[in-house]
Amino acid sequence: MSAQTSVLDVTVPGLDQLFIGGQWVAPATDAKVDVISPSTEEVVATVADPSIADADAAVAAARKAFDEGPWPRMTMAERIEVCTRLADELEARLDVANRAWLWEAGAPVAHGEMINSGAGKMVWRYALEAAEKVQLEESRTTPTGEVLIARDPVGTVLGILTYNGPVVLMGMKVIPGLLAGCTFVIKPAPESPLTSRVVSEAIEAAGFPEGVISVLAAGTEVTQHLVGHEGIDMVHATAGTAIAKDIVHRTADRLARTALELGGKSPAIVLDDADIDQVLETLVGGACGFNGQVCVALSRVFVSRERYDEFVDKMAAAYKAIKVGDPFDPETERGPLAVKRAVERCEHYVAKAIEEGATVAAGGKRPEHLDKGYYYEPTLLRDVTNDMTVAREEVFGPVTAVIAYDSLDDAIKQANDTDFGLAASVYSGSADKALEVARKIRSGGVAINLAGVCLTEPFGGVKQSGWGKECGLEGILEFMDIKQILLSGSYVDA
Repeated sequence: MSAQTSVLDVTVPGLDQLFIGGQWVAPATDAKVDVISPSTEEVVATVADPSIADADAAVAAARKAFDEGPWPRMTMAERIEVCTRLADELEARLDVANRAWLWEAGAPVAHGEMINSGAGKMVWRYALEAAEKVQLEESRTTPTGEVLIARDPVGTVLGILTYNGPVVLMGMKVIPGLLAGCTFVIKPAPESPLTSRVVSEAIEAAGFPEGVISVLAAGTEVTQHLVGHEGIDMVHATAGTAIAKDIVHRTADRLARTALELGGKSPAIVLDDADIDQVLETLVGGACGFNGQVCVALSRVFVSRERYDEFVDKMAAAYKAIKVGDPFDPETERGPLAVKRAVERCEHYVAKAIEEGATVAAGGKRPEHLDKGYYYEPTLLRDVTNDMTVAREEVFGPVTAVIAYDSLDDAIKQANDTDFGLAASVYSGSADKALEVARKIRSGGVAINLAGVCLTEPFGGVKQSGWGKECGLEGILEFMDIKQILLSGSYVDA
């Protein structure tokens, strides 16, 4: 059943239902949750809230589909065919998904078109192409005999998605796992009740076998129950580091497989030979795109003392020029943050930074012209040192720290002096010099004279930014086990 509300101007399916085992069903309880627009703080819809009983039903469906159903036993070509239909159905609904995301998370029109209609489509189409290269069986001749190497799906997967990418993560996480032959309980953020239902409708239309996929935009209690569920073989999560540690604890007793794409305090090192104006063309977006609610946000910028003031002045001017406002306005560059706690988190970290000696160069407060909504100005902090709280902990908001360095070795040392290691950027007039520096950064990805990462090749963090890879061929293999089938030449006979 599809529905609109008196406020919501986009048709979203199943507001009073849940998508379990590939079907829309009545929830086990009458629990409801309000969808609050972050731009107005008004309730725009009310949706069914998944319970533990609903979670158990979803796991049971995934377990049966994996243990008894056809999906894991299909050929790769057959799975590609069904997942291609899913890609088609997702793309047919991108305009609706982008509009729903705008309502529930405040993502401006341009951002939704960029990350979903652009990057999302590219990522899942590339995954379909990469799947054709997966060799499910390989014969090897060893010094003692013949061995068959088989790649099998891991099993049932709990895919935990975030509110900052509920659609694009279908291509980064879910479709690769489906191609591997896994069955899924997809767990979008509770802040994604509208986009998750649009995605569910696309899944239904694609025609998967019974039980292969469920979608539950559940809260903390239900999510923790799913993570600890004996019927889940793998947890593949995009999350913050604290949540990831909880996942590891809850999966430890059964040694369930985990893949964790987590947060960061990603550095951008600006060498003295870099053209600052050119640097800012990508660094501004890389640092506070989608209000910094991006795991790879370049939240620490390292600049030499010689060029520090010049750089801060120019970056502060760029931040002040960003148009913050109504996300429904096509001219808006930054809308609200997705949730109220994100604004409060920004206020906390900026206040703490000032207390520790930092200075606000731009922003640092809620916009004066907006009296409603979860808005916070793009904020640039100067006089930050790498030992300050704002330089050590992930803000997940539009707060960027500029840190001075004395030498290039000092810049590299400070960049690596962090618990995280997700992404980084190096800016220089010399590509060779930038590459030399990039090789010394301990991070899952480094961009040269750019911001961001490649989403068609393997990507993932080091240290407390997680483990495992998403995207590319390796992103599919992450969901597979290697089985050795010995045909001849056992060591017993040696």
